[in-house]
Amino acid sequence: MDTYLKPTHTGLPASPRPDPNHADCRGVASVLSRVGDKWSVFVIMMLGDGPKRFNELKRMINGISQRMLTLTLRGLERDGLVTRTIFPTIPPRVDYELTDLGRGLSRPVEALGKWAMEHLAQIEAARAQFDERGEN
Repeated sequence: MDTYLKPTHTGLPASPRPDPNHADCRGVASVLSRVGDKWSVFVIMMLGDGPKRFNELKRMINGISQRMLTLTLRGLERDGLVTRTIFPTIPPRVDYELTDLGRGLSRPVEALGKWAMEHLAQIEAARAQFDERGEN
């Protein structure tokens, strides 16, 4: 007696191929991690109304260290969102300004920052309730 195995799921469609629009989630994630970190959001918001000097930004962004501001500006410059212009004065003057790409990001970032400020009390209340339940 011969035994033949026959596939039983022949009517099913082939496995779907990955959507090419979602092929590079890691690339998108790296961009979102840059523009979504708290210091980048603050820097982009502060540069929204024009160029600023380093110390001016540092004074405007409460709590940021000099090193963190330097790293944030460097990352934003690397990603093409900010330009750095050095003026040949003594001491040298350095201005930071949003690029066209950065200005395009400015509105959504400002909206996110505004939303966070408007809902801060609600979020803090929710956190306090969660912490009181001991679920953290």
